[in-house]
Amino acid sequence: MSLKALDYETLNENVKNCQYAVRGELYLRASELQKEGKKIIFTNVGNPHALGQKPLTFPRQVVALCQAPFLLDNPNVGMIFPADAIARAKHYLSLTSGGLGAYSDSRGLPGVRKEVAEFIQRRDGYPSDPELIFLTDGASKGVMQILNCIIRDQKDGILVPVPQYPLYSATISLLGGTLVPYYLEETDNWGLDVNNLRQSVAQARSQGITVRAMVIINPGNPTGQCLSEANLREILKFCCDERLVLLGDEVYQQNIYQDERPFISSKKVLMDMGEPLSKEVQLISFHTVSKGYWGECGQRGGYFEMTNIPPRTVEEIYKVASIALSPNVSAQIFMGLMVSPPKPGDISYDQFVRERIKISQKRYFNSKGILESLRRRARIMTDGFNSCKNLVCNFTEGAMYSFPQIKLPPKAIQAAKQAGKVPDVFYCLKLLEATGISTVPGSGFGQKEGVFHLRTTILPAEEEMPEIMESFKKFNDEFMFQYGDNFGYSRM
Repeated sequence: MSLKALDYETLNENVKNCQYAVRGELYLRASELQKEGKKIIFTNVGNPHALGQKPLTFPRQVVALCQAPFLLDNPNVGMIFPADAIARAKHYLSLTSGGLGAYSDSRGLPGVRKEVAEFIQRRDGYPSDPELIFLTDGASKGVMQILNCIIRDQKDGILVPVPQYPLYSATISLLGGTLVPYYLEETDNWGLDVNNLRQSVAQARSQGITVRAMVIINPGNPTGQCLSEANLREILKFCCDERLVLLGDEVYQQNIYQDERPFISSKKVLMDMGEPLSKEVQLISFHTVSKGYWGECGQRGGYFEMTNIPPRTVEEIYKVASIALSPNVSAQIFMGLMVSPPKPGDISYDQFVRERIKISQKRYFNSKGILESLRRRARIMTDGFNSCKNLVCNFTEGAMYSFPQIKLPPKAIQAAKQAGKVPDVFYCLKLLEATGISTVPGSGFGQKEGVFHLRTTILPAEEEMPEIMESFKKFNDEFMFQYGDNFGYSRM
């Protein structure tokens, strides 16, 4: 019997080689257990609302009115919605060609792109051109569009930090390119050494790979580190010397849990460096409504900004965006609201600030703010992991994740091998079965040979954190005892 085009054997090999650990084996097993009635704590993905974070009121009011514009004609609308939400809904509807049900420009609504440009200028202190900003269905779609334009064949390489977010490895594989890893140094709080970058590029070139771009994730996912200004300067100088496009994944820029290294955008540092670098380095920066104190993952709103990209290339990127006709219009409005929230004096301002800074809900202790609570949860989780036998964890400086290293006993590694599992997958599956905690094994993000990790979000409700960490510690103690660990921890 002849094979058909969509039989597994005849599928595109790039599709079959593509792996995405965040929704991989652990997630599928967790979903099965949930169907069987087991309580599952899904810490495998940064999905704040799924773990109890409440949506901000003002943006939901505005989008609700945009979705049901007939409400604006109701004489009692002002009794339900505040005047500034009504005004913003009318503003955004006026930017569309027929409401939220109509396609927008493939780059996104010009008025919203202008709001994004104004946000970037306020943040960085340098002008931003709305014509060089594209709105996308989440930052991920923007990353995929840009990599699609950069990768020509398997000889094109993309420098990616390891550990890395699997979006990059999966997309590079799907597009037929080559991932060129550069390893972050765990013992230096996941720091980046430019000498390692040079070695990675030299090794790739010796294998006939043309390295064309470099990815940075700042703050880091899964590692949670924040890049210093000095580090960013080194990276930008390196990209200039090596003629690489810098892809700046900055989606966690609102998620900062320490004061020593605040978020600084790659664009600001580049502009501060002045000419010739500020006119030479090609930079694409990404942001989203999915993270920060918004956490609107399901809305799929994002953007990318292009710096020093030639006009003809911008036209080609526009052509690629046009294939999908239009990004999600309601998500574009969420993006507009994120970059242009209520201002002092607006009717909704005080409530917006209360929700953002002093949000009062059961899910957060002491009626404190979302970001303050996340900072405390980052500390609870880091301390919890570091109290466990054979685990060590750097403090989560930013983003939404902890990434502890696990020293697995030889018997556990052997048991994993016999079960046909990667050792950290074996550990995470045992953890899931015993506790219901769904994590992602470090092997899904890349790690040094013989070193094992897991990634978990810091998003579970703060009042539930002690119980979760106690459950984890109990499992880990039993696991280490079962597999005969009689040695102390030595960091690798």
